[in-house]
Amino acid sequence: MDFRSSDTITGPRSEDVLPTTATAAVKVVIVGGFGVGKTTMVGSVSEIRPLTTEETMTQAGVGVDDNAGVETKTATTVAMDFGRISLSEELILYLFGTPGQERFWFLWNGLFEGALGAVVLIDTRRLEVSFDVIGRLEERGVPFVVAVNTFPDAPHHPVEALRRALDLPDEVPMVDCDARLRASSRDVLMTLMRYLHNLAVPLA
Repeated sequence: MDFRSSDTITGPRSEDVLPTTATAAVKVVIVGGFGVGKTTMVGSVSEIRPLTTEETMTQAGVGVDDNAGVETKTATTVAMDFGRISLSEELILYLFGTPGQERFWFLWNGLFEGALGAVVLIDTRRLEVSFDVIGRLEERGVPFVVAVNTFPDAPHHPVEALRRALDLPDEVPMVDCDARLRASSRDVLMTLMRYLHNLAVPLA
Protein backbone atom coordinates (compact mmCIF):
# COMPACT_ATOMS: atom_id res chain seq x y z
CA MET A 1 0.00 0.00 0.00
CA ASP A 2 1.34 3.44 -0.93
CA PHE A 3 1.18 5.76 2.08
CA ARG A 4 1.73 9.37 1.14
CA SER A 5 2.85 12.09 3.52
CA SER A 6 -0.67 13.47 3.66
CA ASP A 7 -2.10 10.13 4.89
CA THR A 8 -3.04 10.12 8.56
CA ILE A 9 -2.92 7.03 10.76
CA THR A 10 -5.06 7.41 13.83
CA GLY A 11 -5.25 5.34 16.99
CA PRO A 12 -7.79 5.18 19.78
CA ARG A 13 -9.24 8.39 21.12
CA SER A 14 -7.37 9.75 24.15
CA GLU A 15 -10.38 9.14 26.41
CA ASP A 16 -10.49 5.50 25.35
CA VAL A 17 -6.88 4.73 26.29
CA LEU A 18 -6.54 2.58 29.42
CA PRO A 19 -5.14 4.64 32.32
CA THR A 20 -1.46 3.95 32.97
CA THR A 21 -2.23 3.54 36.68
CA ALA A 22 -4.54 0.55 36.09
CA THR A 23 -3.24 -2.61 37.73
CA ALA A 24 -6.35 -4.81 37.89
CA ALA A 25 -9.32 -5.41 35.61
CA VAL A 26 -12.58 -7.17 36.41
CA LYS A 27 -15.27 -8.40 34.04
CA VAL A 28 -18.87 -7.75 35.12
CA VAL A 29 -22.03 -8.76 33.26
CA ILE A 30 -25.29 -6.79 33.34
CA VAL A 31 -28.25 -9.07 32.76
CA GLY A 32 -32.02 -8.86 32.75
CA GLY A 33 -35.10 -9.41 30.68
CA PHE A 34 -36.02 -7.56 27.53
CA GLY A 35 -36.34 -3.79 27.96
CA VAL A 36 -35.22 -3.50 31.61
CA GLY A 37 -32.51 -0.92 30.87
CA LYS A 38 -29.25 -2.84 30.37
CA THR A 39 -28.08 -0.83 27.35
CA THR A 40 -29.05 2.37 29.14
CA MET A 41 -27.01 1.43 32.22
CA VAL A 42 -23.89 0.55 30.24
CA GLY A 43 -24.19 3.77 28.25
CA SER A 44 -24.76 6.00 31.28
CA VAL A 45 -21.85 4.71 33.36
CA SER A 46 -19.20 3.93 30.74
CA GLU A 47 -16.28 6.34 30.60
CA ILE A 48 -15.60 5.35 27.00
CA ARG A 49 -17.97 5.46 24.07
CA PRO A 50 -19.98 2.24 24.61
CA LEU A 51 -20.16 -0.46 22.00
CA THR A 52 -23.76 -1.42 21.32
CA THR A 53 -25.35 -3.94 18.97
CA GLU A 54 -28.86 -2.58 18.88
CA GLU A 55 -30.94 -3.35 15.82
CA THR A 56 -34.37 -2.13 14.80
CA MET A 57 -37.13 -4.53 15.75
CA THR A 58 -39.01 -5.89 12.75
CA GLN A 59 -42.07 -7.99 11.97
CA ALA A 60 -39.84 -11.08 12.18
CA GLY A 61 -40.03 -10.86 15.97
CA VAL A 62 -43.83 -10.79 16.13
CA GLY A 63 -45.08 -13.89 17.90
CA VAL A 64 -41.51 -14.77 18.92
CA ASP A 65 -40.43 -11.97 21.25
CA ASP A 66 -42.37 -11.10 24.38
CA ASN A 67 -42.54 -7.31 24.46
CA ALA A 68 -45.54 -7.05 26.78
CA GLY A 69 -45.23 -3.84 28.78
CA VAL A 70 -42.63 -2.35 26.43
CA GLU A 71 -44.63 -2.21 23.22
CA THR A 72 -43.14 1.17 22.27
CA LYS A 73 -39.57 -0.17 22.25
CA THR A 74 -38.23 -0.08 18.69
CA ALA A 75 -34.68 -1.49 19.05
CA THR A 76 -33.13 -4.47 20.78
CA THR A 77 -29.64 -5.71 21.64
CA VAL A 78 -28.76 -8.70 19.47
CA ALA A 79 -25.26 -9.52 20.73
CA MET A 80 -23.96 -7.43 23.61
CA ASP A 81 -23.21 -3.98 25.00
CA PHE A 82 -19.69 -3.11 26.14
CA GLY A 83 -18.33 -0.33 28.30
CA ARG A 84 -15.58 0.47 30.78
CA ILE A 85 -15.43 2.33 34.07
CA SER A 86 -12.55 3.09 36.45
CA LEU A 87 -13.65 2.52 40.05
CA SER A 88 -10.26 3.75 41.26
CA GLU A 89 -6.90 4.65 39.73
CA GLU A 90 -5.98 0.96 39.87
CA LEU A 91 -9.27 -0.94 39.37
CA ILE A 92 -11.01 -1.09 35.99
CA LEU A 93 -14.39 -2.70 35.36
CA TYR A 94 -15.22 -4.06 31.92
CA LEU A 95 -19.00 -4.10 31.51
CA PHE A 96 -20.83 -6.53 29.25
CA GLY A 97 -24.58 -6.13 28.77
CA THR A 98 -26.42 -9.23 27.61
CA PRO A 99 -29.27 -9.41 25.08
CA GLY A 100 -32.62 -9.61 26.84
CA GLN A 101 -34.72 -11.54 24.34
CA GLU A 102 -34.69 -15.27 24.99
CA ARG A 103 -33.85 -16.16 21.38
CA PHE A 104 -30.44 -14.51 21.93
CA TRP A 105 -29.72 -16.08 25.33
CA PHE A 106 -27.41 -18.67 23.77
CA LEU A 107 -24.86 -15.81 23.59
CA TRP A 108 -24.75 -15.64 27.38
CA ASN A 109 -22.36 -18.60 27.57
CA GLY A 110 -19.53 -16.66 25.98
CA LEU A 111 -20.32 -13.40 27.77
CA PHE A 112 -20.10 -15.07 31.17
CA GLU A 113 -16.65 -16.58 30.52
CA GLY A 114 -14.29 -15.02 33.08
CA ALA A 115 -16.97 -12.83 34.69
CA LEU A 116 -16.46 -12.19 38.41
CA GLY A 117 -20.07 -11.24 39.06
CA ALA A 118 -23.28 -9.83 37.64
CA VAL A 119 -25.91 -7.14 38.07
CA VAL A 120 -29.49 -8.29 37.56
CA LEU A 121 -31.54 -5.32 36.41
CA ILE A 122 -35.28 -5.65 37.03
CA ASP A 123 -38.43 -3.75 36.13
CA THR A 124 -41.21 -4.06 38.70
CA ARG A 125 -43.83 -3.62 35.96
CA ARG A 126 -42.70 -6.95 34.49
CA LEU A 127 -41.14 -8.81 37.38
CA GLU A 128 -41.82 -12.21 35.81
CA VAL A 129 -39.16 -11.66 33.10
CA SER A 130 -36.51 -11.77 35.84
CA PHE A 131 -37.28 -15.25 37.18
CA ASP A 132 -35.44 -17.23 34.50
CA VAL A 133 -32.57 -14.73 34.49
CA ILE A 134 -31.91 -15.22 38.21
CA GLY A 135 -32.36 -18.97 37.86
CA ARG A 136 -29.65 -19.12 35.18
CA LEU A 137 -27.21 -17.20 37.36
CA GLU A 138 -27.88 -19.47 40.33
CA GLU A 139 -27.34 -22.54 38.15
CA ARG A 140 -24.00 -21.14 36.99
CA GLY A 141 -22.96 -20.17 40.51
CA VAL A 142 -22.36 -16.55 39.45
CA PRO A 143 -22.56 -14.07 42.38
CA PHE A 144 -24.96 -11.23 41.66
CA VAL A 145 -26.76 -8.22 43.07
CA VAL A 146 -30.25 -7.08 42.08
CA ALA A 147 -30.86 -3.51 40.94
CA VAL A 148 -34.46 -2.27 40.72
CA ASN A 149 -34.62 0.17 37.81
CA THR A 150 -37.03 2.93 38.85
CA PHE A 151 -39.11 3.57 35.75
CA PRO A 152 -41.43 6.60 36.23
CA ASP A 153 -44.63 4.53 35.97
CA ALA A 154 -43.32 1.44 37.77
CA PRO A 155 -45.10 0.34 40.96
CA HIS A 156 -43.09 0.52 44.17
CA HIS A 157 -42.95 -2.57 46.36
CA PRO A 158 -41.28 -3.07 49.75
CA VAL A 159 -37.89 -4.73 49.52
CA GLU A 160 -39.02 -7.79 51.46
CA ALA A 161 -41.98 -8.29 49.12
CA LEU A 162 -39.67 -8.18 46.12
CA ARG A 163 -37.27 -10.61 47.79
CA ARG A 164 -40.09 -13.08 48.35
CA ALA A 165 -41.36 -12.70 44.79
CA LEU A 166 -37.87 -13.34 43.39
CA ASP A 167 -37.03 -15.98 46.00
CA LEU A 168 -33.80 -14.16 46.83
CA PRO A 169 -31.55 -15.24 49.72
CA ASP A 170 -31.16 -12.58 52.42
CA GLU A 171 -27.47 -12.11 51.69
CA VAL A 172 -27.98 -11.05 48.07
CA PRO A 173 -27.97 -7.22 47.96
CA MET A 174 -30.93 -5.42 46.41
CA VAL A 175 -30.77 -1.71 45.60
CA ASP A 176 -32.88 0.87 43.78
CA CYS A 177 -31.32 2.64 40.81
CA ASP A 178 -32.01 4.90 37.87
CA ALA A 179 -30.09 3.36 34.97
CA ARG A 180 -30.14 6.70 33.14
CA LEU A 181 -27.94 8.33 35.78
CA ARG A 182 -24.19 7.72 35.90
CA ALA A 183 -23.92 8.15 39.68
CA SER A 184 -26.80 5.75 40.34
CA SER A 185 -25.40 3.10 37.99
CA ARG A 186 -21.95 3.50 39.53
CA ASP A 187 -23.43 2.94 43.00
CA VAL A 188 -24.88 -0.36 41.78
CA LEU A 189 -21.46 -1.48 40.56
CA MET A 190 -19.88 -0.46 43.86
CA THR A 191 -22.50 -2.54 45.68
CA LEU A 192 -21.52 -5.53 43.55
CA MET A 193 -17.82 -4.98 44.26
CA ARG A 194 -18.41 -4.80 48.02
CA TYR A 195 -20.51 -7.97 47.85
CA LEU A 196 -17.83 -9.82 45.90
CA HIS A 197 -15.20 -8.64 48.38
CA ASN A 198 -17.27 -9.90 51.31
CA LEU A 199 -17.66 -13.28 49.62
CA ALA A 200 -13.91 -13.49 49.06
CA VAL A 201 -13.02 -12.31 52.58
CA PRO A 202 -15.77 -13.59 54.94
CA LEU A 203 -16.23 -11.78 58.21
CA ALA A 204 -14.48 -13.53 61.11
